[in-house]
This record gives sequence, C-alpha cells and structure tokens, in this order.
Amino acid sequence: MAAEWLYEAGIAEERAILTSHGQILSARICWGERVRTGLVAQAQLVRRHQGSRRGLVRLGDGHEALIDQLPREATEGARLMVRIVRAAIAEKGRTKLPVARPAPGELPRPAPTLREEIEASGAALRALPVTSPEFAEHGWDELVEQARSGEIAFAGGSIIISPTPAMTLIDVDGALPPLKLALCAAPAIADALHRLDIGGSVGIDFPTLAERKDRQQVDRTLADALIDWQGERTAMNGFGFVQLVSRLERPSLLARFARHPAAAAARILLRQAERTGGAGAILLTAHPRVLDAIDPAWEAELARRTGRPIRRQADAGLALGGGFAQAIAP
Repeated sequence: MAAEWLYEAGIAEERAILTSHGQILSARICWGERVRTGLVAQAQLVRRHQGSRRGLVRLGDGHEALIDQLPREATEGARLMVRIVRAAIAEKGRTKLPVARPAPGELPRPAPTLREEIEASGAALRALPVTSPEFAEHGWDELVEQARSGEIAFAGGSIIISPTPAMTLIDVDGALPPLKLALCAAPAIADALHRLDIGGSVGIDFPTLAERKDRQQVDRTLADALIDWQGERTAMNGFGFVQLVSRLERPSLLARFARHPAAAAARILLRQAERTGGAGAILLTAHPRVLDAIDPAWEAELARRTGRPIRRQADAGLALGGGFAQAIAP
C-alpha cells in the first residue's frame, strides 16, 4: 500500500500523519503561527552585525527575525522583502527568533498552511473530518503520548528524548548487552525522528562500546535505518555518542509538548470535545492552566462546529494531560 498523508483541520491546530500499512511513518502539526516557514513579507533592517551578512529585521506586525545572506549594500533602516526559512523555536527560558533571508523580487504572501505545504510537495493527501476514526486506528493517541513523555519503548529497551537549548538529546536505556541494545535502538531512533518531526542538531547517547568493530556495526545499522533521512551524521565515538544534523524549519512535536504543555493539552481536549457524541452541552473538565490556555475564539469555534453549548469545569487535581470532555444536560 502506497504511503498517504491523512489530514485533520482541528481547532487551533492542523495535524497530518503519513501512513502506510496501518502505521504512522511521519507526523506534522501546525498551530497557525503567522511567522513560520514560507512567509514572505516586507521588513526593516534594524541591526546589522559589523563585518557580517547577518542582522535583525522587524516585520510590519512587530515580530522580529534573525536574517542572514544580507546584500552588501543593505544598511540599518533599509526596507527589504524577506522570506522566513525557520519558525521561532521555544526553549527553556527563551525563544529562538525566526530566521529569514532576503527575497528580492518576491511578492508578499502568507505562510502556506500545513495542507498546502504537503500538497505542494506532490504527496497524496486525504482530508478527514475530526470525527473520523482513522487517526486513532493508525496510532495517533500512542504518538501523542510519546510526544508528551519523550519515551519510546522498543524490544529490549527504550529511548528517552529530551529537547535542550543546544540540541535534542536521545538516551538509550535497557537491560540488553550493550551492543545488542545499541543495534535494537537504531531503528527506533530513526522512526522517532520522522514520527515526532525532529530536525536540527540531535545527539544520541548509545551504550559505550569498547571495540571499534562494534561501534562500526552500530554506525552501519543506524545508517541503514536513516536511509530516507536527509542530513549529516558523525561516526560513534569511544563514549557511544553520535551526532545528527539536519535542516530545522519548525518545532518538533516533542518540543511543542515540552515547552507549551498547557497549550498542547488544550488542543488535545478540543479535539476530544469535537468527537464527543450524545446530546446536550459539552463539558470540558481540565486543570485550570489548560482551560486558561483555551482562547475564547477556540471555544466559540467548538460551539459552532458541534452546534452545542460549551461548559467548563476546572479541576486542579488533574494532570495537565488528564482533561476530558463529556456530554451533559444543557
């Protein structure tokens, strides 16, 4: 069966999964941020680093972005057309600004939607109503839990994935002998990069392998697992560390859940509410932080889509991911 993208236009979130033979191969989500990859807009150069082609620009709406590849003649205060090539990336305690490049001759245009971006690649895409069971049948709920926890189990062990300011770190853990554990982990790591939409710099901490031939065997296994992954890879060093580097255009699923847990939980709750059957009002029960993260416009959209009144009930005893939706008497 050929791989196919399945797509849902959720409330405050677009989501898509690339599926084949009942499995999720890759996943993408978009939260509708205006300044994201593909946006072309006029900006003002507010700072140019001395002796460099880099600087800082400010868009018309006040958003700022780093810029590189500046033309020699561009001076501070100049106005220029720019294209966003990397969205903002939220990290602990700070947010990395978006990255832009000059786009002379291009006309202003908004960033493509997730659906438009996938369709522009020529890939097959099938849009589904949020009430369709197909996302769940392919393992969407399991994927969401992996994005929440950062933990993915495989036969004989698990990998723990942690976003950090410098890179995404992947730790391999398990009770198998070190070489066997590393070999079993390699395919799980390759799958996680696609399924959680992880890009940029990635560090993998494999078990330490004393023998060079063992390290080379793991290198070959990892290379085979990454056959359809675009990027560069170092050989395993004597401490079991491997670094991967690929293009970074947007936050991974993991980064979104780690840096914006209440916002992510709010979107999950809204999706559940859209799928709530029965009659009467829909009651959203969740931790106060999750309910606070639901924009009034999102709640109004939920009421419009379902044709039902929406009620809220805060419960501080619930975990952020423990919210639920149910039908109640109006």
